[in-house]
Amino acid sequence: MTEPHDRAGNTADFTLRPIGVVRASPYRAQGDAPRQGRSAPTVVTEIEVFERYREGLGTLDGISHIHVLLWFDRANRDSLIAHPPHRGGEARPVFCTRSPSRPNPIGLNLAEVLSLRDGVITVAGMDAFEETPVLDIKPYVPSIDCIPDARDILSERPAPATGQ
Repeated sequence: MTEPHDRAGNTADFTLRPIGVVRASPYRAQGDAPRQGRSAPTVVTEIEVFERYREGLGTLDGISHIHVLLWFDRANRDSLIAHPPHRGGEARPVFCTRSPSRPNPIGLNLAEVLSLRDGVITVAGMDAFEETPVLDIKPYVPSIDCIPDARDILSERPAPATGQ
């Protein structure tokens, strides 16, 4: 299988434009943020949606949680191997982890919507740094997004090493 190409046969590149930015985050640098935002569900953050995209917000009435797609602009884009702390630092292929360091550092946060005012969504439970670009926002829909019998790789522990 080959990489996608445009009509002229050139390797395809994609342009992403942020729709907003994370504000009022207590997290400024690596090591500040929890491994997952849901580990700190009371931490309040704001998402400032840029003026030209605010019409797309509506009122968010009836939406209790949102998926927030982020561009982890401070992540390492050269690594294909990650060392997740929940697995004792064991080397894992990056696409089998939720590490921010990956070829396309797109982050996915699930946040509780607290309020919306003047294009600023106040949320709880995000782990994004201050000034992180926001690529998109989508409603969390339990009937579609929740898979009760899915495997939970974060709660699974690697097998203990055996002395040989």
